[in-house]
Amino acid sequence: MKHRIVVLGAGYAGAYVAGSLARRLSPADTEITVVNAEPDFVQRLRLHQLAAGQEIESPQLADVFAGTGVRLRLARVTAVHPERRVVALADAEGGDELGYDTLLYTLGSHVADGGVPGVSGHTFDVAARPSALRLRDRLDGLDERGGGGSVLVVGDGLTGIETATEIAESRPGLSVTLIARGELGARLSTGARDHLRRACDRLGITVLEHTTVEAVEAARVLCADGSALASDATVWTAGFTVHPLAAASGLEVTGSGRIVVDRTMRSVSHPNVYAAGDSVHAVGDNGLPLPMSCGSAGYTGRQVTEAVVGRLTGREVTNVKLAYPGNHISLGRRDGILQLVDDEGRAKPTYVGGPKAARIKAGILRMSLWAISHPTFGLPRRKRRLAAADHAPAVDRVAA
Repeated sequence: MKHRIVVLGAGYAGAYVAGSLARRLSPADTEITVVNAEPDFVQRLRLHQLAAGQEIESPQLADVFAGTGVRLRLARVTAVHPERRVVALADAEGGDELGYDTLLYTLGSHVADGGVPGVSGHTFDVAARPSALRLRDRLDGLDERGGGGSVLVVGDGLTGIETATEIAESRPGLSVTLIARGELGARLSTGARDHLRRACDRLGITVLEHTTVEAVEAARVLCADGSALASDATVWTAGFTVHPLAAASGLEVTGSGRIVVDRTMRSVSHPNVYAAGDSVHAVGDNGLPLPMSCGSAGYTGRQVTEAVVGRLTGREVTNVKLAYPGNHISLGRRDGILQLVDDEGRAKPTYVGGPKAARIKAGILRMSLWAISHPTFGLPRRKRRLAAADHAPAVDRVAA
């Protein structure tokens, strides 16, 4: 009987691991199923561009996994039952359960409201494709009515910075304000912070530092200092959180709901479960938890691949590097910041800025998309034919 591997989520981590396992494991011995709610791959790193009005590629997952032997199940995960080794799924036809021998949990993260009243009902975000398109429609409406409009971006993390600069560059008729809880770019080096300020000035972005939003209303935000800021579109980027499914399942999780794992990304409470990407609480080689990021998804995804392949083939499990080298920040299409960090996660004194940094960031995005679009990295033709033939009977929900 084949060993059943189920991957929950087809983001950067899940799609990468599914393809890597298909390349390295025999289709005669294993069956790999990817469960995803949407039919296409979402370039989450570029959703701020989509919201600003640009077009970005969204490869169909059925095409991505075609010929690899990876089965694609389009459904929403409603529960995980690790004691019975099944996951509960729901789709347009109803609900059922899918059994597994090894489970990879990569359901990612979504916007955290931080307990601020009004966030869920009166803000936009760029954490998912539907919400980014919703923001795009709103910005289109502001442009069409003429006379400009005010956009408030709450949160000065990487997502907030990229969103504010992208909107300001793509839609110069709008007034963009970036609200920072502390100093703008506090985690960057002095030179990089100065570069960021110059970019905001060049793009006409108003920066409000040391400002805390206490409530969001339909047409304004209320701040802790008693001020009220008018807003035609409030974009919330002040933090992310993981899906509560892992905590509800009985897996050991942190207080924030991320799955606690060992060095190989294996659940410390349930050895048949692995996690990667934003869902995992992984400790890096420097002894610090890896942050939620595409880079962390790559490192944890590679470690999961090595662990599963090693244990299923009886080989020694290789420990891959678990590091966080730095931040790549886009400031519109022609500017950017590449900030490297040391082993303690602190910004190094030097940085790369301007068009060169923008080209580096664009290159990283292209490589990430290529890796997802070629999940088996050139799986030998004979193995692809065998994999395709092995799963040929399933047509409606399987990438055969």
